[in-house]
Amino acid sequence: MDRHGGRHRRRAVAVLAAAALAAGLATAAHADAGRTDTSSNTKLARKLVREVTADNAWRHLQALQKIADRNKGIRASGTRGHVASAEYVESRLHAAGYRTTRQPFTHDDFVFIASEGRVVAPSARTLHPLVARFSANTPEGGLTAPLAVVPFAGDATPGCEPSDYAGADYTGKIALIPAGGCGNTVKQKTAAAAGAAAALINTNNPNPDMILRTRLTAADVKIPVASIGRGEADALAADARSGPVTLTVDLRGRATKVDTFNVIAETPTGRAGNVVMLGAHLDSVTEGPGINDNGSSSAMELETALQLARHFKQVRNKVRFAWWGAEEHGDLGSGAYVAQLSDREKADLALYLNFDMIGSPNYARMVYDGDDSDHEGAGPGPEGSAQIEKVITGFHGSRGLPTVGRDFDGRSDYGPFIAAGIPAGGETSGSNLIKTEEWARLFGGKAGQSLDWCYHSACDTVRNVNRTIFGQLGAGMAWATGRFALDISDVTGDDPVQRAHARAKAPKPLVHLTADED
Repeated sequence: MDRHGGRHRRRAVAVLAAAALAAGLATAAHADAGRTDTSSNTKLARKLVREVTADNAWRHLQALQKIADRNKGIRASGTRGHVASAEYVESRLHAAGYRTTRQPFTHDDFVFIASEGRVVAPSARTLHPLVARFSANTPEGGLTAPLAVVPFAGDATPGCEPSDYAGADYTGKIALIPAGGCGNTVKQKTAAAAGAAAALINTNNPNPDMILRTRLTAADVKIPVASIGRGEADALAADARSGPVTLTVDLRGRATKVDTFNVIAETPTGRAGNVVMLGAHLDSVTEGPGINDNGSSSAMELETALQLARHFKQVRNKVRFAWWGAEEHGDLGSGAYVAQLSDREKADLALYLNFDMIGSPNYARMVYDGDDSDHEGAGPGPEGSAQIEKVITGFHGSRGLPTVGRDFDGRSDYGPFIAAGIPAGGETSGSNLIKTEEWARLFGGKAGQSLDWCYHSACDTVRNVNRTIFGQLGAGMAWATGRFALDISDVTGDDPVQRAHARAKAPKPLVHLTADED
């Protein structure tokens, strides 16, 4: 899940000449070495681009859809749907000659017991709140209280500071809080300090019916919290402008522990001290089957691995594939993986490529911004990340396909790798980020709407996936895999010991926060 709220670059990467691909000259130069891709270091990449097809990967997507259909419509971490998804991936890898391992880990989760609401006065109607993960509980049967609307008035951080609650009485009331500006854990904590008994947080998406479940930091939870769609939030605010509004909300759940796992496979060939790693999360949210988020990347990664198996003898740098568990709970699978690596094992990881949602219906063609050239505050990735970005954008540019940058804002599985100083990059076509007019001119689609209007919803089925961008970003995945399987010299040194020393001396990366939204 490429979670919403991140900053993003609005400039387009210049379109390169289409003839460059045939010549193998897609630019990927190291700023110091002045290197370019050549026919020798892109030979495998060019083969994989031909062999990794969207049609074949689409069959894996259809398989994941069928798995969700057989498992209550979801493939979430800790469910049978996730296990069956992993079994499918493993079976295909085994048939192609890979050995796979499962890396088990345990994480905190939340069982949803009640998530209901209604307007009691001035006129009765049903609401559709989505209780937050790790929310505090209302009494059984619900909490009835007046509504108090936190003013918005163009505030960039609504409901985040105590001053937002000044001048009104929130004691014992249900606070309606606009989205944005800070994490929802902060919002509910600030509302509780003002006396609020519960909080409803407006998802604030152009789709008035979209409701995104929020995940709170359990230790800081003070009051019951739920998300509601923009349509219902706007209607409640309009009611409150006309007079008092009374609500009843029943928001309950309980904490639990979930055992789950990552799936790992790697080529039997290639230098073990120079590992090129790819990752995509295999789990869905609990609200839908997660076929774009992130079955799309999981399926394309599987197809890339299957085609690479035909070329094991050509692989110079070992390629490792991961299908992460529990990304939707806060990048927990990738975090567990990086946490168990020794210093030497981290040094052996030359680079990490992350893919999250590559089939969004209202897409932007986005490449992770390794050099922070958008200057929007997320910071660059570790040394080498800029070169990864150049390799991928250079490939797309050589096909006449413009790209835009996506900040490293900590909202996907690259986060733990960046924190460990490992160069990272990859692709995404977007979540519920809103398409700008500029992006609509570059990529088509509808400005002012989410890049994926079924993000974290039951409608994220195979019919939600755009085959055009799925194939284009899949080709980018294949190119990067084949290119780095042969040559990483412009990204990172070939000696893992020297690499470890260089990383130890490198400036510490910015803290890349993980959002508290599911």
